[in-house]
Amino acid sequence: MATYRLTLEYDGTRYHGWQFQQNARSIAGELHKALADAGVEVLELGGSGRTDAGVHALAQVAHLRLRRKDDPAKLRQLINERLPQDIHVVGLAAAADRFHARHDAAARSYLYQLATRRSALHKRYVWWVRRALDLEAVRLGAAALLGRHDFRAFCERPHEQTSTLVVVDAVEVVPAESLVLLRFVASHFLWKMVRRLVGTLVRVGWGELPVETLRALLAGEAGPAELLPAEWTAPPSGLFLERVLYRGDPPLQPPAPVTPVALPPR
Repeated sequence: MATYRLTLEYDGTRYHGWQFQQNARSIAGELHKALADAGVEVLELGGSGRTDAGVHALAQVAHLRLRRKDDPAKLRQLINERLPQDIHVVGLAAAADRFHARHDAAARSYLYQLATRRSALHKRYVWWVRRALDLEAVRLGAAALLGRHDFRAFCERPHEQTSTLVVVDAVEVVPAESLVLLRFVASHFLWKMVRRLVGTLVRVGWGELPVETLRALLAGEAGPAELLPAEWTAPPSGLFLERVLYRGDPPLQPPAPVTPVALPPR
């Protein structure tokens, strides 16, 4: 048996997420198909985690176990030649036999792109927020998310989770011309958690949601209001799985736009 670590980038617009699905196109499904077309006998393929339908990735990580060893550069070329143009293996390297993309991950970072102006070219990769955001208010809301909290109110189907407790290590709010970048870093994330946090922070930035109410949501003290994050879920178009970090990996660099949106000409 041979084990490899794959790093992939993809535009998730046309796919129903990472996870293989019987009746819908998925990233893992397309990868399986490419490997089969190349005549590669796969024992196991597993990703670092699921991404929702429509969500993109800059560096999704997967482990691949094959019946026999192959040259990594040749294998990468064989796969890429058979993948659709919106999925690309950017790295493929031999890994330890027991390497597991999900279990071995130490942290994950997601990047969300908010657009402060309408753009004809970037709709697939941003969420255009039509009203001005108070970035200081957004930063105050982001600070409230740090640390260990119960994110039950921000999770789809929380009863299906083993636990809804998550330790958030960092939330950054960075303006970049006509974009506002939101980066979230944690050991793991719950289903739709990042998109609901983005939608909530936007409402904080609009002045519709006091930071005290956000803190109450995190503390489970908001009563019926804890249903509201589901209504505030940000669209998947602006969300990117940025990095999956493992022991010994280089640290994250400062957030940078994936698809820069310039200020409108004067």
